[in-house]
Amino acid sequence: MQYDMITYAVAEDIATVTLNRPDVMNALNTQMRAEITDAFERGGREARVVVLTGTGRSFCSGQDLGDGGNAANLDLERTLRDEYVPMLRAIYDCPVPTISAVNGAAAGAGANLALSADVVIAAESAFFLQAFTRIGLIPDAGGTWLLPRQMGLAKAMGAALFAEKITAAQADAWGMIWEAVADDVFGAHVAARARHLAQGPTAAYARVKQALRASYDNDLEAQLGVESKLQGECGKTRDFKEGVVAFHEKRPAVYEGR
Repeated sequence: MQYDMITYAVAEDIATVTLNRPDVMNALNTQMRAEITDAFERGGREARVVVLTGTGRSFCSGQDLGDGGNAANLDLERTLRDEYVPMLRAIYDCPVPTISAVNGAAAGAGANLALSADVVIAAESAFFLQAFTRIGLIPDAGGTWLLPRQMGLAKAMGAALFAEKITAAQADAWGMIWEAVADDVFGAHVAARARHLAQGPTAAYARVKQALRASYDNDLEAQLGVESKLQGECGKTRDFKEGVVAFHEKRPAVYEGR
């Protein structure tokens, strides 16, 4: 697929997907959603970590309400089902770790796009805004699933009902994201985090995601069974053998991702 609304680049096993409509604060339109979907599917094949970020002063301002004509005539159910769901599944199902590098405002569907990654790192000047009730809507793009799990029901309900800005520092303190980072070191910090994951035991990372997500639906006994199965699979990887050898030799492990 040709990318017109995003940029895609791979270097050092890191795929970087950059939303690239700065004139509209990287608002999501039909073409951009299709490109993001394709880029994450591609990144899962070509890289060992995928980073999502935005161009300019915004991460993503959410749905482009001018996309397809009059906003009042938008078929939101169809748009969510046919365009947002594939995009969000591509991110959620990505076999390698994903990072949202939130460089600025993340509002509406843009906020929940950011939160759909495995790890969310935000610049201190960034903020998150569940803007939906400001225009008579409910949180979408996975927000009603993500928010209660990441920040608890009480905070999620307030965020959705009041539609107030949540600063990066608040998001960090509330457990909504992994960390908030000073603006002047944000780019270098994200790059270091991405390199760490790209050089790590990729097969184990995939199973970490699988195990933690399964825990929401399992009781303790079932989850212990999941752990046992997945740990057994990890124990058969080349990376596990390398990790043990490196431990005994007192050197950093050199993981191949298999």
